[in-house]
Amino acid sequence: MKISPFVQKLPKVELHLHIEGTLEPELKFKLAERNGIKLAEETPDQVRESYDFDDLASFLAAYYDGMNVLLTAEDFYDLAMAYLSKAAEQNVRYVEIFFDPQAHTCRGVSFHTVIHGLHRAQVEAEKKLGIKSALIMCFLRDFQAEYAMATLTQALDYKHWIIGVGLDSDETDNAPEKFAEVFARAREEGFLLTMHADVDIKNSIEHIRQLIEEIKVDRIDHGTNVIENPDYVQYLVDNKIGLTSCPVSNTWVSDGSKTQLIKQLSDKGMKICINSDDPAYFGGYIGENLQLVADELDADEDFLKQLCLNAVDISWATPTLKHQLREEIAAC
Repeated sequence: MKISPFVQKLPKVELHLHIEGTLEPELKFKLAERNGIKLAEETPDQVRESYDFDDLASFLAAYYDGMNVLLTAEDFYDLAMAYLSKAAEQNVRYVEIFFDPQAHTCRGVSFHTVIHGLHRAQVEAEKKLGIKSALIMCFLRDFQAEYAMATLTQALDYKHWIIGVGLDSDETDNAPEKFAEVFARAREEGFLLTMHADVDIKNSIEHIRQLIEEIKVDRIDHGTNVIENPDYVQYLVDNKIGLTSCPVSNTWVSDGSKTQLIKQLSDKGMKICINSDDPAYFGGYIGENLQLVADELDADEDFLKQLCLNAVDISWATPTLKHQLREEIAAC
């Protein structure tokens, strides 16, 4: 997809990015060789050709398989630096990075290994590339709530490096309320809260209700099904609870990009923004996602700038950084 000059230069804020989902096939092969792991595919192109997702479950199977090459702090550093370098090339100024510690601790990789590798990359990328970042620790919803609570306890030693907690993975039969106690404890510990409300899944509106009324999240990831309930739409607008939408990944796991819903929700006053989700698997970083919105909606520059300003508004950046980002976007 060709990215227009305006979309390229637009200062961007990324709020829905799974660092494990940025593992490009070339890096996968490099890490596999470093760690003595034999891959099923012979070339990076064969890895890409194997990506044939038609729903969330089929994507997750490939996603978790790819993580097996991540074993050392150096691996996590390389993973994060590769993403942050790509993001800087697309003029991402600030990013809140999801990471899935349980996907690694269940394989025998320590929490310490994961977060130290990621944090080292964050520090270096800010210094060398000028891109600021924060970490959001996600729990895997298809594991037990007790495991999530144990992971939260582990994270307390590193809470100065983690801005918030989230919930991802397979939402089917794993409603938000399953983790209500974990998220209540996380809030007590000072973490901000977000959760995935995946597009077009079973009981999506009920799950959104739980996010609003029971978990009381600060932000919702995906969540465009909220359009089905005008009262919830108004609640999110009134309470400035934003949505992080990912148009390219939507095309892989649902019936389309949902750009029309993005426009409808924006017109209703929703703070909705554009993000890349798992770009190495879905084939689109934030620039490509914004370009898809521009192309499908024939969107003007003001609308694209508003989407970027929405990301600033619902981000968990400091007030000083938010002011700086707003000025950069306004000047574009």
